[in-house]
Amino acid sequence: MGVGQQIKRLRIQKEYSITELAEKAGVSKSYLSYIERGIQENPSLHVLSRLANTLGVSPEELMCEASTAEHLPPVDPEWLEMIDEAIKNGIRKEDFAFYLDFVKFKNKQGN
Repeated sequence: MGVGQQIKRLRIQKEYSITELAEKAGVSKSYLSYIERGIQENPSLHVLSRLANTLGVSPEELMCEASTAEHLPPVDPEWLEMIDEAIKNGIRKEDFAFYLDFVKFKNKQGN
């Protein structure tokens, strides 16, 4: 996710129209639109700082890719319960990785 997409996502999350965000941040609406649409891919740090402050995040957060977790589908609660139970019963990350590799291997054998 580019900086423009990140800004648009946060703007929508904050329920700002593009006009509202532009006014609050002191950035022209057309320039903000160019950023969001990826036409302007390298806005100045000054503009990013204004937008970040208005959106309640750091400029670094705008420039970084969005969290991977935000792009993942929701996890079935039963999976979470099974994972919790496995952890309570002493499974380690290494054990889980081993089982995952085993399942991948078995699935390839079945194809």
